[in-house]
Amino acid sequence: MKLHCYPETDSLYIEFSEEPGVETREVVNGVNVDIDARGNLVGFDIDRARERQRPLEAIARPV
Repeated sequence: MKLHCYPETDSLYIEFSEEPGVETREVVNGVNVDIDARGNLVGFDIDRARERQRPLEAIARPV
């Protein structure tokens, strides 16, 4: 997983896969998900990230 911060657009992209996205779906206002050709999640795009900011906490890290 990679976090991409874009201060110039106040957005945050959380990438789960390096596969190219072929479809984007808005799940709630300002939050979009990218889906690959097999229907798998590629990543989340969060607009107005500073407004939605909460403390980032890692509970567990997969091995």
